[in-house]
Amino acid sequence: MHRPVQRVGRAPRLTRILVSAAAVPVMLVAAGCSSDSDSGDDAQKSASVTPDAKVSESASADAIQPAAYATLPDPCSVLSKKTLGELVPKGSKSGKKGESDDAAQRGNCNWSSLDNNGVKGSQFRWLNVALLRFDSDTRGAGDEQAHAYFEKQVTGAQSVKGAKGAKSEPVAGTGDEATAVRYDLKKKEGSFKQQTIVTRVENVVVTLDYNGAGLAGEKTPDAADLLKDAEKAAKEAVAAVAAANGDGGASASSSEPSSSSKASSGSKAPSKSASKSASPSKSATKKD
Repeated sequence: MHRPVQRVGRAPRLTRILVSAAAVPVMLVAAGCSSDSDSGDDAQKSASVTPDAKVSESASADAIQPAAYATLPDPCSVLSKKTLGELVPKGSKSGKKGESDDAAQRGNCNWSSLDNNGVKGSQFRWLNVALLRFDSDTRGAGDEQAHAYFEKQVTGAQSVKGAKGAKSEPVAGTGDEATAVRYDLKKKEGSFKQQTIVTRVENVVVTLDYNGAGLAGEKTPDAADLLKDAEKAAKEAVAAVAAANGDGGASASSSEPSSSSKASSGSKAPSKSASKSASPSKSATKKD
């Protein structure tokens, strides 16, 4: 027979356990509400900051003036047949287009000519046209970026290793700003006369390299004649850029510099384009 006293003694303990268990969900609910409240504060803080940041970035992008030119011409078609016949008479059809991952932004084409005069030697010519276009973006307006690159190209052409008698002079009537750099470069094949014309028209930079040499006893070409031909070709290339864009933007032969035009001084480090253009030893073997 069970004793009533034992049943009565267990009741208070069971009651305490049940009361304690019931208190747990209440604590969890309270904790959950506290967590939701904190998350809501974080989200509110984020929401209060993000729109302002986005508006600021959007306003900054809108403040940059769109670039004038949106594309580039085929680099191998920027010069007329007549001009190529004058500059590279034995290689006017030998244009070699360089590889480009974006033809609307960069491109180049080069031609080589070797006029063999038998025992008298040979006349060698090498011509290269490189185009580079800049878009307006967070780095700045396209024409301003192009101006900075223009100065870098000029400085690079002025700093070629082994160059002798280097001279620089502005070129009038070619784009927004243009500079001619010329020098002599002696190689085992002969004495090369290098002419580099760097031109900027709006947000596009055109770098034209032209060199000539008399090989195997042939007379060294006149540097002044080479420069005259190079300047004529540079003007044609600039006009081709304008034509490819429906002539929208600055005049191809403008003599008025744009607001971003400055005197060309730049850094001392030669650019890749200038270094490649000053390699007549490779040109003499009919290689780029």
